[in-house]
Amino acid sequence: MSTEMTTRSVVLADAPARTARRSKRPPHGHSHLLRRESRGAWLLLSPYMIVLVIVGLIPIGYAVVTSMMRAPTPVDPTSGFGGFSSFVTVFTDYRFIQTFLNIFAVLIIWIPIMMIGIVGMSLLVHASPGRFGSTMRFLYYIPAALAGIANLMLWVYLLNPSQSPIQGFWNLLGLTSIKAVVASPGHLPFILTAMLFFQGTGTWIVIVNGGLNGISDEVLEAARLDGAGAWKLAWHVKIPLIRPWVGYAALMNVAYGFQLFLEPQLLDQVSSNAVADQWAPNQLAYAFAFSNFNFPAAAALSLVLLVITLAIGMVIVFRSGLFGDEEH
Repeated sequence: MSTEMTTRSVVLADAPARTARRSKRPPHGHSHLLRRESRGAWLLLSPYMIVLVIVGLIPIGYAVVTSMMRAPTPVDPTSGFGGFSSFVTVFTDYRFIQTFLNIFAVLIIWIPIMMIGIVGMSLLVHASPGRFGSTMRFLYYIPAALAGIANLMLWVYLLNPSQSPIQGFWNLLGLTSIKAVVASPGHLPFILTAMLFFQGTGTWIVIVNGGLNGISDEVLEAARLDGAGAWKLAWHVKIPLIRPWVGYAALMNVAYGFQLFLEPQLLDQVSSNAVADQWAPNQLAYAFAFSNFNFPAAAALSLVLLVITLAIGMVIVFRSGLFGDEEH
């Protein structure tokens, strides 16, 4: 009798838990729908996954294999497994730290200005409906329509005191040639910041403005009824809701900053070698590959850049909620 009562007690005690587990199981029809959605998601993802493997994972794997090889030298022209010697070559190179210091100098100036400019101008455009807002959005986008080389030629024209429309400004600083402008201490990070800001801001304004347009009118109207003015509406409502778009813009701009190559390379050519040949990490990797013919070292440096940009990207993704679930 005692055993039977004990068993019954256990069964009764476990009943709520079994009921809860049973309630969590999706019904048969719902489970079938989830499987169909899962298959549809993988079908939609498949083209992206194929491209990711071809242009992402395979090159990364090739870089890993190449970085573990030994570069041939005039003394030992043979090649073979070299372990981590290429990474030692990169980390002990006298130009390695300086190239990253140059990039960080640009990022520290450029990224805050870029993000403030993108968010500020997007909010202004969104707060200006009608023809005025559309006109401003078009004007902001014009610089982004210039191709990379056209943007560079525009800046070469602006930076040359003998031709620039701001010639008086350069003369005021005592600069009479583009070489003097570029080579002056501390000028290059600000010049690159101006070039990158002018070229990229318009595109990001259009993207972030798309996020602002996604905010429902009911949310904005409720905030206005609660007494929120234009400033509070922007600071407490709009900016938190567009945080994923702002995070995406920060992520892509940081990644682009670490890949700087074209701008310092061409500025060096038009300013008669006023910029160091290996000013940026990508220029150093280029020198490893095509000046020293040390492809393992170039692959090792590319992997170092990949790890740094991935680490910074992960921080931005998790801090901004870029891929978080949308709350309704």
